[in-house]
Amino acid sequence: MRPYTVVLIVPTGVGASIGGYAGDALPVARAIAQICDRLITHPNVLNGAQLYWNLPNALYVEGFGLDKFAAGCWGLQPVHQNRVGLILDQGIEPDLRLRHLQAADATRATLGLNLTDYVITDAPLNVELRTAASGASWGTIGNPGSLLRAAEVLIQQAKANAIAVVARFPDDLGSYALEAYRHGQGVDPLAGAEAVISHLIVRTFQVPCAHAPALTPLPLDPNLSPRSAAEELGYTFLPCVLVGLSRAPQFIINSKTSLSPSPHP
Repeated sequence: MRPYTVVLIVPTGVGASIGGYAGDALPVARAIAQICDRLITHPNVLNGAQLYWNLPNALYVEGFGLDKFAAGCWGLQPVHQNRVGLILDQGIEPDLRLRHLQAADATRATLGLNLTDYVITDAPLNVELRTAASGASWGTIGNPGSLLRAAEVLIQQAKANAIAVVARFPDDLGSYALEAYRHGQGVDPLAGAEAVISHLIVRTFQVPCAHAPALTPLPLDPNLSPRSAAEELGYTFLPCVLVGLSRAPQFIINSKTSLSPSPHP
């Protein structure tokens, strides 16, 4: 008998009432995982900054890869454990970079994750945030070639088969969008740009990828929404990304129907 499989998708950066914040779709994913044999979903659903939940029957699939799977172009191969490579944006300040490296070390020592050496991009990625007329968030990468070169080093030299990216995102302290998001009333201003980063790597290299933004810690807010609180527990959102990628399925590529990977810019 074929396993009963459910695909759970929550659009990114559109202000979804469930799943539009910091891991607030995890309770839904946990409930669905209990009534199906296999749950296929994406990082926007399962990532909760420093919080995560082990769902043994869930597959953590980046959005572009999930699109290709749904179109019948790519298959998904479950794994025991991936070898995860970490890319750090050159634009991250030294102290903030060290916080992320210590978070990676913690997942290696405490959770037993298999991580390669990290790579710092050869130029700042220069992420910029945008908001569409509809209110959805999106963004651009100023130096996509630098990102792809770093990923290539990890894949070819360090033998990574999954890629975690930490890019320096603009601090937008005091903006209306950020305040609304922190109070559970707005759109995640970072999510759209995060998707651009992971899509680029998955499209080019056909390996699992997820992203965690690097940001200056925000001042305490006594009115913080519980749905946004997971992102304010510490200095980094990286732990959930590394955990998710450690067991993310590998892609099985159907060369007859799959698009060729994009050339490096």
